[in-house]
Amino acid sequence: MINRWIEWCARNRFLVFTATLLLVLAGVWSLKHIPLDALPDISDVEVIIHTHWAGEPPNIIEDQVTYPIATTMLAAPRVKAVRAQTMFGDSYIFVVFQDGTDLYWARSRVLEYLQQIQGRLPPNVHPVIGPDATGAGWVYEYVLVDHTHKYSLADLRTLQDWYLRYQLETVPGVAEIATIGGFVRQYQVKLDPDKLRAYNIPLSRVIDRVRESTNEVGGRVLDLGGAEYMVRGLGYFNSLQDLADVPVGTTKNGVPVLISDLGTVSFGPDIREGVAEWNGEGETVGGIVVMRYGMNALDVINGIKKKIQEIKPSLPPGIEIKAGYDRSGLIEASIHTLKRDLLEEIIVVSLVIIIFLFHFRSALIPILTIPIAVVGSFLPMYYLHVSSNIMSLGGLALAIGVLVDAAIVMVENGYRRLSERQSRPPSSSPGYEPSNNVTNQADDPPETAVTAPPPPPPPVTARERRHILIEAAKEVGPALFFSLVIIIVSFLPVFLLQAQEGRMFRPLAWTKTLSMSISSILSITLVPVLMLIFIRGKLRPESKNPVSRFTQAIYLPILKLCLRFRKTALLLSLALLILTVPLAWRIGSEFMPPLFEGSSLYMPTALPGISIGQASQLLQEQDRIIKSFPE
Repeated sequence: MINRWIEWCARNRFLVFTATLLLVLAGVWSLKHIPLDALPDISDVEVIIHTHWAGEPPNIIEDQVTYPIATTMLAAPRVKAVRAQTMFGDSYIFVVFQDGTDLYWARSRVLEYLQQIQGRLPPNVHPVIGPDATGAGWVYEYVLVDHTHKYSLADLRTLQDWYLRYQLETVPGVAEIATIGGFVRQYQVKLDPDKLRAYNIPLSRVIDRVRESTNEVGGRVLDLGGAEYMVRGLGYFNSLQDLADVPVGTTKNGVPVLISDLGTVSFGPDIREGVAEWNGEGETVGGIVVMRYGMNALDVINGIKKKIQEIKPSLPPGIEIKAGYDRSGLIEASIHTLKRDLLEEIIVVSLVIIIFLFHFRSALIPILTIPIAVVGSFLPMYYLHVSSNIMSLGGLALAIGVLVDAAIVMVENGYRRLSERQSRPPSSSPGYEPSNNVTNQADDPPETAVTAPPPPPPPVTARERRHILIEAAKEVGPALFFSLVIIIVSFLPVFLLQAQEGRMFRPLAWTKTLSMSISSILSITLVPVLMLIFIRGKLRPESKNPVSRFTQAIYLPILKLCLRFRKTALLLSLALLILTVPLAWRIGSEFMPPLFEGSSLYMPTALPGISIGQASQLLQEQDRIIKSFPE
C-alpha cells in the first residue's frame, strides 16, 4: 500500500504541494494562536471554597463551617480529595477533582452541593468559590509608588480597590485582581462602656441601629398638581456626622440618645492580614493579576501592560504603577532559548546532510522537511490544548534529529542509484552492443592495433530518471515508515504517566509524537516528489565522495572485525551494559528541569504568630539587602 501511495504522490505533484502548503499555513496560524507559557500547568483541577466569619475562633469555624462543607463535598462526583484549612475568621476548603475533569463542570458541581448545606450553616455565613484559575495563574504583580509621599496607605488602597481593580479586570483572560497591602478604610464607632451603662443601652442595640440606619426605603406615589412624586426615605450616610446622629434610644424624659452621645465616630483602618513592601523603601499597595484557566499567559500580561498605559494619565499626580513580578520575561526567555536551540539544530543537521551527500540540491529535501514537520505539529497541538512551553518545545528539540532520518535515507538511496546509473560503463548499459574499433594505420606495422577509448555512457532520459528515483523510494519507503511508527509507539508509555508527572511530561510526549507522525507521512508523500525535482544534473558517485571514503575507512574495518569475532563483540557489549548499572543508581533524580533564564524566586518563611509590624520590618530589611545586589 505504501508503494502505491508513493507512486500516486509522484503522479500528483500539484495535490501534494497544495496539501503541504495548507498544512504549513494552518500550522503558522496555530503557532500564532497557541497559548504561551514558561512551564506547563501541573496543578490539580481544584475548586477553592472560602468562608469568612468575622471574629470567630478557629475551633468554632472548624465545627460549624469547615466540617459540614468538607463532608458534603466528599460525595460530589469525580472528587479525588478534599482538604481544609481553618484560621481565625476564615475557612478555606480545597476540592480536588480527578485528572481530566473540566474545571467549569467541577465548579458547577461545587455550587450544587453548596446549596444543599445552606440551612446547616450559621446565619450570615455565605461560602463563595474562588476564581476560575489554577495555581499557575499568578502571572503579573504591580505596586503603586507614591513619589510625592502625600498619599497614605489608605488612600492608595482606596485607589486600588475602587478604580484600578475594576479597570484591569476588563482585560480579556483576567480572572481576578487581588489586592495586597495598605489599609481598608472603615467607618468606626468607638463606644464608651461607661456611657452605655449609664444610658442602659446594650451593645447589640447600637449594632442593629447602625445596620438599619444605612437602608433606604421607598413609599407610594403622590399625585400633586398633575405630576407624580415618589416617596423615599433617604438613609445612606454622606459624612461621619450622619453616622454620629443616628438615634439608638431615648432617655426617661424622651430625649433621643445619639451615637455621638455614646462614643466617637471616625475613619480608621481595618485589621490587616497582609503587607506589601517595595525595594526596602517602605510599605505600599499592590495588585496580583490572576489569569483565567486555559488562557494565553503572554497575551494576558501584554493586555495588562497596555491597559496600565491607558489609565496612567488618569492617576493622581505623583502615583506610578510599577511591575513587581512579570512572567513575560521568563516566558520570552524560555521560548527564545528553545527557538535558538531549534535553529542551531536545524543548521547543524543541514550542514551534516550537505557534507555527507555532497550535493546541495539533494540536501535541500531533508532540510525542507524539518520546518514543515515542526510547523505542522502546532496544528494538532492547538486543538489538543497543548500550550507552547519549555517542555512542549523541548519535545520538538528532541525530535529534530529523527525528523530527517527517513528523508536522508530515501534521498541517499535515490542519489546512489541515479549516480551509479550515470557512471555505469557502456558494457553494462542496456541496449549497448560492444564493437572492436580497430584502426590500422598505413605507416604502422600490420600486427599493431590501437583500441579507441570507450564511449561515454548513454545519457539518462527523463523517463528512466523518474523510474529510478521512484523505485529507490519504494525500495526503502515501507521500512522507513514503519521504523518511525515503531519509534512513535515506543514513546507512548509517557502518556500513561499520571498526576503531576503526567501533566509535566505529557506536552513533551505530544509534540515529539506529533512531529514524528507528520515526518513519517511526509517521508512517503512529499519526499518522493521533491526527489523528482531536486535530484538531477551531474551526480558524484559515492566512491568519489571524500567524506564517505573517510568514514568508510574508519568503520568498515571495525564492522568486519565485529562480524568476524561475533561472540567477543556481544560479550563486550554486555559487559559495558553491566558497568552502567551501578552508575545509574548514583546519577540522582530531579522532578523539575533546571531553568537558568535569569529569574529567581525568594520565599521567606516566619513563625505563625508573627505580627504585621514585625513582618513589615523583616520584609523591608530583606528587600533592602536583596536590592543591594547589582543583579
